[in-house]
Amino acid sequence: MSDFDFVAIGDVVTDAFIRIQQASVYYDEKEHEEKLAFSNGAKIPYEFVKIVPAVGNSANAAVSATRLGLSTAFVTDLGDDDHGKEIYQTLKDQGVEIDFACVHPGKLSNYHYVLWYKAERTILIKHEEYDRKFPDIGSPKWVYLTSLGENTLPYHQEIMEHLKTHPDIKLAFQPGTFQIKMGTEALKEIYAHSEVFFCNKEEAQIILGITEAPCPDLARKMSELGPKISVITDGPKGAYAFDARANEVWFMPPYPDPAEPYDRTGAGDAFASTFAECLALGKTVEEAFLWAPINSMSVVQKIGAQEGLLHPAEIEEWLRKAPADYKPRKV
Repeated sequence: MSDFDFVAIGDVVTDAFIRIQQASVYYDEKEHEEKLAFSNGAKIPYEFVKIVPAVGNSANAAVSATRLGLSTAFVTDLGDDDHGKEIYQTLKDQGVEIDFACVHPGKLSNYHYVLWYKAERTILIKHEEYDRKFPDIGSPKWVYLTSLGENTLPYHQEIMEHLKTHPDIKLAFQPGTFQIKMGTEALKEIYAHSEVFFCNKEEAQIILGITEAPCPDLARKMSELGPKISVITDGPKGAYAFDARANEVWFMPPYPDPAEPYDRTGAGDAFASTFAECLALGKTVEEAFLWAPINSMSVVQKIGAQEGLLHPAEIEEWLRKAPADYKPRKV
């Protein structure tokens, strides 16, 4: 058990992608966000449905790590239904060690519906409730903790106890919706223990209770909670990383899309997990910033969060074709 390079922890799900043909998108001035709208009570045509098993932030990270050459295991909870069996087998086929997963008799596995309109998606989510028990994962080099359902604070405390008794494990933390809602006080030990932390600009503002601030400031503020490296993404504008060890802020532009994005599902997961996996491979912050946007760019050209994940040789090939201004710079 101590031989794993990378152990991902989080919920896993089957996504049903429903490709919508007729809808409208408008900007809600009151809530400051785009809204997807249908005619209420109407029959809405769709183009097709594609079922993608074994996805979610942590599962995506596990598959990405495996493709980058890291020995990888996955800690999650499943029902004993057909969807759970398909998830289990799919991850094994990808080369992910799945024996840490707990299968709960009589329970359902997570199943989400993705309303996919143009390149964006709106996801109908439902996290199943499980009686969770954190397994003994030994002493992997890295742990990647991300999205877990509601009522999992005791489970987070079990994870933290394992990290305390195995101080050599480095923690990457990419909080999901419910982990953000728990607040920094409830998860203060997780934040304090993190080697590297990831979220987008809007999530950072919620976590820190800041209405508006530049990404470099948000990254610095985030590291005040404990992370040695705080990475804040800002969509097509690029990403920022504050390295508290060197007191440096880095900016990285996105990799240019070779074609119009097909499906943006998993772009953030690909970026964050690839960055962490580069650190696990012994790369620097600058090197991680070169690799992460390429995997993100590749993922949005495919359906779902995993089909576009690349192997090292493929990332290096994209690097050779990169424009001259595709490079990290200090700010």
